[in-house]
Amino acid sequence: MRVLVTGAAGFIGSHFCDRLLAEGHQVLALDNFLTGASENIAHLQDHPAFTLLQHNISQPMYLDEKLDAVVHMASPASPNPESPWGYPQLPIQTLKVGALGTLNALGLARAHQARFLLASTSEVYGDPLVHPQTEDYAGNVDPVGPRSMYDEAKRFAEALVMSYHRTHQLDTRIMRIFNTYGPRMRLDDGRVVPNFICQALEGKPLTIHGEGTQTRSFCYIDDLIEGIYRLLLSEGIHQPVNLGNPVEMSVLELAELINRLTGNQAPIQRQASARMATDPERRRPDITRARTLLNWEPRVSLEEGLTRTIADFRARLQAKQEV
Repeated sequence: MRVLVTGAAGFIGSHFCDRLLAEGHQVLALDNFLTGASENIAHLQDHPAFTLLQHNISQPMYLDEKLDAVVHMASPASPNPESPWGYPQLPIQTLKVGALGTLNALGLARAHQARFLLASTSEVYGDPLVHPQTEDYAGNVDPVGPRSMYDEAKRFAEALVMSYHRTHQLDTRIMRIFNTYGPRMRLDDGRVVPNFICQALEGKPLTIHGEGTQTRSFCYIDDLIEGIYRLLLSEGIHQPVNLGNPVEMSVLELAELINRLTGNQAPIQRQASARMATDPERRRPDITRARTLLNWEPRVSLEEGLTRTIADFRARLQAKQEV
């Protein structure tokens, strides 16, 4: 296939480009590098089946060459309010890429009669009152809260995708991605895994909010990419599909594991401040639909995935120090 991937220089997008090329497909990689990193795709620049298009998908675009699939992954994704890459610092851009970007990507898919895959998120469930979350759960979302620019952008994007499917019979798919980690995450991403790994590798105390009882479920990037690829190739799956790891653990347990894997001797430091406003207390996917329809479930253990991720972070931190 000839596949357009928006957000191709991002953490997940770059790994998906790797997989498409490994499977023999042609890739048109689109990114405006607002939050994507050129080093994530530098190794692909000379690949004969890889073409980089620097463009903001929130602006209209036209492609004459035939497309077989459009995978829309473009969006800021970090909740870190202090990072220039986080969506709290980029609220308008986040809403635009969820609305206008999705509209433009759908328009390309319709013009080429290509299959379309939207990268949505578990954030559409908000701070869930139902555990684990199934795709039929409508969520508990604050439309005007400090994280609403991301949550509502993705909820609108899903509605737009389903409208194109119902109105224009476009062959669409929606994946709801839960917490994913692995190599190529930004060192200053702001999410819990990069935060803890960087603190541990620098010999600092790992800081947690409150008692660290809030839970997450962590999926390694290779497992997620396998699920995305199977969904792209699937037929007749138009309703959203959760992709994530159903194994739930507390933030405190994660901190203890990362300290052990890195050999960090610094203690875990509890901060008296409450967790970030609207930060979900629990997050865990029900992946019955993915298991049934895609024959997919995560295979990489958390310890194995973290070991690989720590090695990647250590190498990049050392390279940064040498510059």
